[in-house]
Amino acid sequence: MKRIISEQMTGFLVSAITYSSLFYINAWLTAHLEYGLGVNWVYLPAGLRLFLTLIFGLSGAVGIAIVSFLICYFGNFPPDLTTCIGVGLISGFSPYLAKLFVASNIKISPDLSDLSLPKLTVCILIYAALSAGLHQWWFAVRSLDETGSLNHFVVMFVGDVLGTVLLIALIKYSLDFLKTSRAA
Repeated sequence: MKRIISEQMTGFLVSAITYSSLFYINAWLTAHLEYGLGVNWVYLPAGLRLFLTLIFGLSGAVGIAIVSFLICYFGNFPPDLTTCIGVGLISGFSPYLAKLFVASNIKISPDLSDLSLPKLTVCILIYAALSAGLHQWWFAVRSLDETGSLNHFVVMFVGDVLGTVLLIALIKYSLDFLKTSRAA
């Protein structure tokens, strides 16, 4: 029991810290690629959201949701509690919902040992569609200026897919580099 709580707390903390860090790094690196409020042509944290929820599950989703709420509330969004709670929930749980959908319909094992490129591609596309769709729907419901359109959805979808692919490629090549440097 103690071990399970420790693993969940680790997942929560790792998710919260890494997601918030990459969010601000991405904001700094890609400020010129911002399309609108909460919409970017390349969004690296999207890949981290998916990666963290694939690894840590619910505790990763909760960590991302809480940090997303805080980033929203103290960031560029209007400091409206309801809007920011919705953004946090969508940010944390859209990758988790994608994971559940893919795991139950495409049969991915809980330890991800059979996660192939085609399965990962489906997971990325489902996650990006869920995230962009739910975010833009929420922005429209909350009547945020210059949000909620089909154009915003498309840009957010593309940004989430590109960010996820770039981040996964960066992780893969970093791991490959570490393997070769250790072998030498």
